[in-house]
Amino acid sequence: MNENNPLRDVFDAIADPTRRRLIRLLAEAKEMPLHELTAQFQMGRTAVSKHLIILKEAGLVLDRKVGRETLFRLNAAPLREIQDWVAFYSKFWSTNMLRLNQLLEEEEE
Repeated sequence: MNENNPLRDVFDAIADPTRRRLIRLLAEAKEMPLHELTAQFQMGRTAVSKHLIILKEAGLVLDRKVGRETLFRLNAAPLREIQDWVAFYSKFWSTNMLRLNQLLEEEEE
């Protein structure tokens, strides 16, 4: 679980392609209202809202009311957990590939 918000795991939140696309859209804009986000998808406002709730529960999306509109923005800090996880396995595979190359070179000699 995400230590910032125990409601939803960040990995679970980004597992869905629609939510990854929402993250991308919010990363490219400072803030976006729900109707602008919905216009980017072939689904209704309710479906987009449900995806935003999941992202919000994981701490990836923040919102604020401005009049009758809700504006959404990305909070990228929880993505650090994913970056750290990928970095660990990137190092793991690099080390193993280096060992494999050394083994193959020894075999050739």
